[in-house]
Amino acid sequence: MRVTALAGGIGGARFLRGVRAALPDADVTVIGNTGDDITLHGLRICPDLDTVMYTLGGGLSAERGWGREDETFVVAEELAAYGVGPSWFGLGDRDLATHLVRTQMLDAGYPLSDVVRALCERWRPGVRLLPMTDERVETHVVLDDDEGQRAVHFQEWWLRLRAAVPARAIVPLRAETAKPAPGVLDALAEADVILFPPSNPVVSIGTILAVPGIRDAVAAAPAPVVGVSPIIGGAAVRGMADACLTAIGVETSAEAVGRHYGGRSGDGGLLDGWLVDTVDAGAAVPGATVVARPLLMTDLDATAAIVRAALELAGV
Repeated sequence: MRVTALAGGIGGARFLRGVRAALPDADVTVIGNTGDDITLHGLRICPDLDTVMYTLGGGLSAERGWGREDETFVVAEELAAYGVGPSWFGLGDRDLATHLVRTQMLDAGYPLSDVVRALCERWRPGVRLLPMTDERVETHVVLDDDEGQRAVHFQEWWLRLRAAVPARAIVPLRAETAKPAPGVLDALAEADVILFPPSNPVVSIGTILAVPGIRDAVAAAPAPVVGVSPIIGGAAVRGMADACLTAIGVETSAEAVGRHYGGRSGDGGLLDGWLVDTVDAGAAVPGATVVARPLLMTDLDATAAIVRAALELAGV
């Protein structure tokens, strides 16, 4: 079976572990979000791609949920001693090696998709990991607070401000002129099933879909498209997706997120199926079939069960 998934970082990576467990022999392609990417200390950092790579490759810190296992922060401490920021971005010593290799390869002229493939040679994640684009796209957030109207990188809003300052707008800069990375459109056209994991619908999956050609490819794909709700009982399972949804005028509910994606047999939507938690069993998405199952990814078995429910909903 050929599975293609659009994924952000932590939630998407955990769901993908369930895909591998439920479908050990499947050919899985992951189209990863690069809108969270940022340059710090001269290094290009790709948080979502790295989280997927580390999680599936067995190198993620289970305690923190991000970064490397057995991590140290000596370089970060030395930077702080010099008074060099930002202090709100946790840059570990082991993680630094990944960013150094990536930056060297990018500076040498390799496209990001080649860099990701080279990094995955070490981690062997068991999936084909593709960036959504080889071009530089960064998500920025427009704020209006005591400092006036300004724009900050998504990472600063998310990590330093904890999304506590309301966003007037969330903008994936340069997404409108970017092109899908090699293999992205083929993976969507040739898939037997397309999955939207419970990643952030605005700044993860939403940013991927903002790259011209990707949304149209999902809509036109012959494979069924099934999404898994990141909202349970009116609250985000992890992180601050509610702040992102508020910024685009979408209610924090499983039904509203499903309607935001839209039913494929409706007017311009993407979903054939929408999987919600049992507490949201009354949700309805015109043009899509809604099924309720327990959605908390408490362990690998529970996550694999969610994946199997999504595949059953897809009819594959």
